[in-house]
Amino acid sequence: MTSTYALWTRLAAKPGGKQLFSAAMCLRVPYFRTIVPSVKEIKPGRCEVTSPKWWGVYNHIGTYHAIAACNLAEIAMGMLAEATLPPTHRWLPKGMTVNYVAKAETSLRAVAELPSIPDFGDEGFELPVPVTITDTAGKPVVTATITIWVTRKA
Repeated sequence: MTSTYALWTRLAAKPGGKQLFSAAMCLRVPYFRTIVPSVKEIKPGRCEVTSPKWWGVYNHIGTYHAIAACNLAEIAMGMLAEATLPPTHRWLPKGMTVNYVAKAETSLRAVAELPSIPDFGDEGFELPVPVTITDTAGKPVVTATITIWVTRKA
C-alpha cells in the first residue's frame, strides 16, 4: 500500500477526513488547488473526485475551462494509481488523450476506473487509465485516457 493510499484509508471514514485528505493532496501538489478538488472515493482500480464551478475555473464563455477539466482528470488518475500500484512500483504520466464532448456548465465529477487491475511484474508497461468527467446531471462532458508508465522501483 502506498503512503497516499494508507493516508486515505486512515482518514476517509473519520468526520472531515475526506476534506482533510483533499487539502493534504493539494499541499503536496499545489497546482491541484486551482480547481478546489474534493476526493470522494479511492480504492484499487477506481477513484472519484469532484470540483465546483467557481470563477477560478471559468473560460471566456463562462463554462468550466477545458484545461481545468484535464487537471481534474489527472487528479482522478493519480489517486487511482496510488491506490492500485503496489509499493514496489512507481508510475509516471506518459500521455493524455482528451475529448471534449459537451460544454461543462456546472460543477464536475471525474471517475477514473480500470476495467481490470493488471499484474505488476518486473517489466515496465504502459497502463491506460480511462477517466470520465460528468456534469451535475450525470452527462459526460469530457472523456480522457491518461497513459502511465509503470515500473518496479529501483
